[in-house]
Amino acid sequence: MARLSQELHRYFFEEDRGETVSLAQAIALAEEKVFGVILLLLAFPSALPIPAPGYSTPFGILILAIALQLIFGRKKLWLPVAWQRKTVKTTMAQGILKKGLPWLKKIEAIAHPRFPSVCQSRLGRTVMGCTIALMATSMMIPIPGTNTLPAMAIFLTAFGLQEDDGLISGAGVIFSLVIAVLMVSVIYVFFNGGLSLLDLLKDWVTVRLGG
Repeated sequence: MARLSQELHRYFFEEDRGETVSLAQAIALAEEKVFGVILLLLAFPSALPIPAPGYSTPFGILILAIALQLIFGRKKLWLPVAWQRKTVKTTMAQGILKKGLPWLKKIEAIAHPRFPSVCQSRLGRTVMGCTIALMATSMMIPIPGTNTLPAMAIFLTAFGLQEDDGLISGAGVIFSLVIAVLMVSVIYVFFNGGLSLLDLLKDWVTVRLGG
């Protein structure tokens, strides 16, 4: 499989597509890297510096279902046929990718197979599944501004998984744990008058990634 950014550009911009793209088509595109690629694609819209609205809850449910399969050691992704038939408009997917592919290419520039046992071992995949499940749950919390950072953590962890880059996946796991602590404080702050701490951290991450 070529680099993911190249595959996505080819699939969505160089080949004739219908009006919609289904989850089943995305799974077929992912080939043997299906867990990492599908998790990455589902986190993509909410992980952008300016998130695409309306995706966090439905995609969070899908991410949680996939994370549970990592936790329980499944080698092959399984999703109900009804879920696989779900579609998004091709033009909408293209719009998200136009914003997101430059970010993906930046990470690809530093990614290569490192510490592959982190991504391939049962223990490593279980740990990643647990942190991804936690972040997916955080994505679905109905508090404004609480889905971007968890989605970024899922994106980072999943990117390392599909590249067999244990260093990047490990960074995603650590980032997830930091966010988990932060989310507790955010919920507390939210019910006591604001979200300033989350806003400051999100701005800092955006500036760093943009640099």
